[in-house]
Amino acid sequence: MVSLMSVIDTSHEDVIHDATVDYYGHQLATCSSDNVVKIFHVKGGTYSHVADLKGHFGPVWQVSWAHPKFGNIIASCSYDKRVIVWKENREWTKMYEYKNHEGSVNCVSFGPAECGLTFACGSADGALSIVTFRTEVNIWETRKIVGAHKLGVNAVSWAPYMSMQTIFNKSPPTSKSLRRIASAGCDCLIKIWVDTNGGWEEIAQLTNHSDWIRDVAWAPSTSIPCTRIASASQDRKVIIWSTVDDMKWTPYELPLFEDVVWSVSWSPTGNILAVSDGVNKVTLWKQGTKGEWVCVSEVEGNTPKRPLSLLCDDCCYRTEDNH
Repeated sequence: MVSLMSVIDTSHEDVIHDATVDYYGHQLATCSSDNVVKIFHVKGGTYSHVADLKGHFGPVWQVSWAHPKFGNIIASCSYDKRVIVWKENREWTKMYEYKNHEGSVNCVSFGPAECGLTFACGSADGALSIVTFRTEVNIWETRKIVGAHKLGVNAVSWAPYMSMQTIFNKSPPTSKSLRRIASAGCDCLIKIWVDTNGGWEEIAQLTNHSDWIRDVAWAPSTSIPCTRIASASQDRKVIIWSTVDDMKWTPYELPLFEDVVWSVSWSPTGNILAVSDGVNKVTLWKQGTKGEWVCVSEVEGNTPKRPLSLLCDDCCYRTEDNH
């Protein structure tokens, strides 16, 4: 059973838009319309404030931790059209700013460690960017997909480093099995992209949503025999997509939610899905023995604020702003 471990008062001065823990679950980052990213140390049910990262000039929509092999690094994206990469060297400082979008940068996500220090981001200008730090020449290299989603990109998520199909077949890895991302946008589409020698090619479109898609999350492939993606939409649907060949995707729709569904998040083992909706409720879902997905737990807030929750080691945290 998944339990609520802690409700964290972040002291943000405006609405919180995202919260995420690092690889080990020891650090929590939050971001808000107050333009600030906050870092907390988390241990058990206790937490302590570590730093405020100030550098954005607009609401900060999302934060993403890099793999710890690269150091203590986090990326944040904002309405100010920028992604800032922050690194801790005793103190948190700016490592890099990406300023190559014409609209709000709505989402950012670091890739698996095997892909190097790489992040993907999506913008209201409709473009996706994949940005990689090349250590041998000490520069950031950019690949941009213009027109990825009409009207704007809302979410992006990386696939695990190697598909389960590749593992089971014991075939040699290829670029297509190693670097894949899913993106979602205001065109009601989810698109699957693969890296083809430095260029990115669209290989699939998932089309069952009827309104803006607000989030997409690729499941860790640690304990399941197929690849899965979860998507959340303003049409009040959450869809779990499954495939064994990365080409043909089978949708499974959870029961219709009461309001807009804002976010989806997988547990580290990929067997529990957390869903955050517009009625201040987080529900946790798990697949039954017959393949059906059932709600195993609910966490309801006691304030009208939108909750923002995350899963870490099968425990659930909820963050709240203080305004």
